[in-house]
Amino acid sequence: MSEIQGYEELLQFIEEEDIAFIRLAYFDVLGRQKNIALMSGELERAVRWGVSIDGSAIAGFDANVRSDLFLKPDLPTLSIVPWRPSDSRVCRIFCDVVYPDGTPFESDTRFMLKEAVREAALKGIEVKFGSEMEFYIFRTDEQGRATKQPIDRAGYMDVEPLDAGENLRRDICFALLEMGITPESSHHERGPGQMEIDFRYSDPVRAADNTSTVKWAVRSICAADGYAADFSPKPLADEPGSGMHLNISVHSGEGRDDTDAFMAGILKYIRDITLFLNRTEKSYARFGRMEAPRYLSWAVQNRSQLIRIPADPSGRRRIELRSPDPKANPYLAFALLIRAGLYGVEHHLPLPAPMDINLYRAEPQLTRGLDQLPGSLQEAWQYAQHSDFVQKYVPASCLAAYAEALS
Repeated sequence: MSEIQGYEELLQFIEEEDIAFIRLAYFDVLGRQKNIALMSGELERAVRWGVSIDGSAIAGFDANVRSDLFLKPDLPTLSIVPWRPSDSRVCRIFCDVVYPDGTPFESDTRFMLKEAVREAALKGIEVKFGSEMEFYIFRTDEQGRATKQPIDRAGYMDVEPLDAGENLRRDICFALLEMGITPESSHHERGPGQMEIDFRYSDPVRAADNTSTVKWAVRSICAADGYAADFSPKPLADEPGSGMHLNISVHSGEGRDDTDAFMAGILKYIRDITLFLNRTEKSYARFGRMEAPRYLSWAVQNRSQLIRIPADPSGRRRIELRSPDPKANPYLAFALLIRAGLYGVEHHLPLPAPMDINLYRAEPQLTRGLDQLPGSLQEAWQYAQHSDFVQKYVPASCLAAYAEALS
């Protein structure tokens, strides 16, 4: 991302970088990126007044009566789009969605995340996120449409020539660096054609912006090379699913360590919010298989758990939540996880005992009494629909959009 803070700096940057087009980006409640492109000469109007959009046409905005909404550019999020031509360049700026009078639009999930961060700060808590993104790369047919033929048959951390995605991952990482995003590592995952890119943690809004940018960059760069990137949670029935493991660190003031209570809050409400972490039916085919969790449990290091505390020689302590997948809207997912964690801290929730066993191989008598994640999209909807927690933090129009996606 750029370090631009004001309009004058922005004008200078646009002139120096020969920027001709500006993409104003925002998201519907399901996390799908939308944008409107402006010629650079129109930027002053956008910064001063915003750019009008039809809210009634966006999933979850439910703005039929007051359908005029406006995009207000968040200038520090400006970044060059490096896979577009170097002449008459294209840049992207994330936007906040507001009403005509400038007040925030309550169903803008980026705003919902900012509010959750603000609430955490009022309680003296800083939360940071880092994502681990898994995805498949498939070959395309003569018409450029995705097939189900993986780019290779390599396995976990294989190298070339078995790993045919090494050059693609390198190009993706270089493009992300140009956009101000620092990949921590990348490698081939367990499935054929399955890749993973991990990112350094950052504040929640920036982390959600980065997560959204990564999916866009991966799809675009793969398409330019004649391949199709697939972020669905279970693209191949008999192969490992793709998760979006979230590393969450909790920093509290006055020397407190609120990590356990924060984790207890997530465990309390995880079933209520699973709909927003796993929004497709195939998400639930992933659970309980090939290192994807099923039970509401935690442990240190153990990858069969819903939450694990990874080993870290530096002494830093973080939570790794293993149930979300890349189809989730990161803004809404992060907002609800922060809210759940804050509930745990505020109410001093005790953390249950860790499950120091391999839950994939455990005898039935050991797992029979454990609570489980929802087993289907419909069950996840039932939990969300009847949750006071969800009703409090998710606008009705947003929840209705998820209900519509079930049909």
